Amino acid sequence: MIGIGVLIFVFVVCLVLRFPIAFALGLSCLAYIVLKGIPLIILPMKMYSGIDVFVLLSVPGFILAGNLMNQGGLTAKIITFCNHLMGHVRGGLALANIGASMLFAGISGTAVSDTASIGSVMIPAMKKEGYGDGFSCAITAASSTVGPIIPPSVPMIIAATLSGLSVGKLFLAGAIPGFLLGGGLMGVAYFISVRENYPKHPRKNFTQVAKSFVDTFWALLMTFIILFGIVGGIFTPTEASIIAVVYALIIGIFVYRKLNFLNIQVVILDSMKTSASLMVLIGFANLFGWILITERLPQWVSSEILAFTTNKYLVLLLINILLIFVGTFMETIAALLILFPILLKVAMTVGVDPIHFAVIAVLNLIIGLTTPPVGVCLFVASSIGKISIGKVSKASIPFLMVSLIVLTLVTLFPELSLFLPRLFMD
Repeated sequence: MIGIGVLIFVFVVCLVLRFPIAFALGLSCLAYIVLKGIPLIILPMKMYSGIDVFVLLSVPGFILAGNLMNQGGLTAKIITFCNHLMGHVRGGLALANIGASMLFAGISGTAVSDTASIGSVMIPAMKKEGYGDGFSCAITAASSTVGPIIPPSVPMIIAATLSGLSVGKLFLAGAIPGFLLGGGLMGVAYFISVRENYPKHPRKNFTQVAKSFVDTFWALLMTFIILFGIVGGIFTPTEASIIAVVYALIIGIFVYRKLNFLNIQVVILDSMKTSASLMVLIGFANLFGWILITERLPQWVSSEILAFTTNKYLVLLLINILLIFVGTFMETIAALLILFPILLKVAMTVGVDPIHFAVIAVLNLIIGLTTPPVGVCLFVASSIGKISIGKVSKASIPFLMVSLIVLTLVTLFPELSLFLPRLFMD
């Protein structure tokens, strides 16, 4: 147990010192290996085996496709369409913010990129129109959590890689919970907007709405091509990611005409950096996981939880509390890599469907990103809005409450996650 104690101690110290998660994992693993006298060759061996998974090839592809579409002007077109569609309602710009995140989700698939991309446009616009600073930032951070649930989703691909589950089934499983979350956030935003008498725009006529939809249509079509291509068995997730890149290039160059040789180079470089950092994280997390398995920590956690209770719902409650806590200070993918295999075994022992549990796990961790006071998305939004994290945290509480209600519904009613996978893929 001395070895596992050193591993966890070094990891926690690195987190407190604000080391990147990948480095925190790597240094803690190195400390353990040196202490145990294990040959250092195990480091590259286990890191390589962690990333030597075919489906992980889809992640750089989806990252590149999303960046190409974003650079191609997609974000502004999505916001314009949502504003034309809902701007006439009280607090319409807040509703458009959520709607844009739901549509943008299919392109980015990650919450932090959603907060940064949508927020850089929407937060200044909302503040200019008279919306509260805290509200503008909080709604942007909260709506970004829809991204990793609505397909295609990078965290869902990671969960599939860790468990051997079907990527297509996980994509479908996240659709209904994602729309429930988006709808719940819209309800809260509308209630607050009416109470605070936030502005609304004149109703756009059908021609204006139709035109903005056509402008957005070609970009959004990519999501449907990816989803139904994977679900229909036409191509694998890895092939889908390459198709998405080709499609994004064609749309960005010939339809939106925003992409050129110079900015494509910038996009490729940024995507390479993001993909490389993610792969390093996955490699170190695999090494970390190997150490935990060697020390039989998963078996210990499983036995301790099951010794406390074997009631399925109590077990899920304990897991929910743990994952939300972890999600407040740890990036979603890193937390998944470390905890998902351990907790999946516990959940399956008490009869939880693995597809259902994967949705619960991802939903928990993305809610953690907007949980005060240290949720990552709250920091991103407060930085864009140039206000204190305390003010954003206070304004985010109503949105956090509705997120927790959706999490409770998804936990208690498995069919919300399992209906679409059973309908289309069983």
